[in-house]
Amino acid sequence: MVLRRLEIYTSGPEVFVVIPVEEFIVATTEHVPGYRIRKVLGVVCGSVVMAKHVGKDILAALRNIVGGEIKEYTELLAQARNIALQRMVERAKSMGANAVLGLRFSTAAVTSGAAEILAYGTAVVLEKES
Repeated sequence: MVLRRLEIYTSGPEVFVVIPVEEFIVATTEHVPGYRIRKVLGVVCGSVVMAKHVGKDILAALRNIVGGEIKEYTELLAQARNIALQRMVERAKSMGANAVLGLRFSTAAVTSGAAEILAYGTAVVLEKES
């Protein structure tokens, strides 16, 4: 997957993602076809702790009674993953990387109603194979 640099803006509970042209490679694999690892810079991570929104929590509770997907939580976790991913990429760039390999996500409950999303991987410098 090629990820373009994410810039996240918030307006109240809404989060908007803007994707400029600059490219950065993020992969769940240890290798990227057509590239070789020139330098391994080390483990890099990004995290965010997100809390539930009271209004959306009420809707989610009602949806929990009748069953089905709780879209309010799905959207919240998707936003949290994007923020954690952006923070990880920014950290990798600050180390001089142009890619993160072995991307993984982890979650943990911090308190009742709040969860941490952690994105982590290995920051590397890739170069195209000749």
